[in-house]
Amino acid sequence: MNKHKYKRSRQRERILGILQNTDTHPTASWVYDELKKEFNNLSMGTVYRNINILIDQNLVQKIEAGSSFDRFDANIDVHYHFICRECGCIEDLPLDKLPELDDMVRKETGYQVENHRLDFYGICPSCSNLKQSN
Repeated sequence: MNKHKYKRSRQRERILGILQNTDTHPTASWVYDELKKEFNNLSMGTVYRNINILIDQNLVQKIEAGSSFDRFDANIDVHYHFICRECGCIEDLPLDKLPELDDMVRKETGYQVENHRLDFYGICPSCSNLKQSN
């Protein structure tokens, strides 16, 4: 990873800014819709290319949530997600990082663990309440 191997791009800077200023873990299509207001000639290919560069630069992470569309997160600090199987929302969980997981894997396998990612799947409170009211 080399943050300097890419030329500066206004579109990429805006994509990063958009991702840093939302906690919704948006799709590339959502980012495109937001940026299209500023860049008339923008294409989805440009959005995907720039998101992939941001991922390569470790400025954004891709969240594969089990749907047909990847979601993106500019919070690259280790944190955990809850992914709703009903509505697809992705929420950051207010949990402390569990470094003992890294240690456990290291001790049990001999792998050199650098980091981990943990996602929880289930039904969010909004969907749960909706099911109960029906």
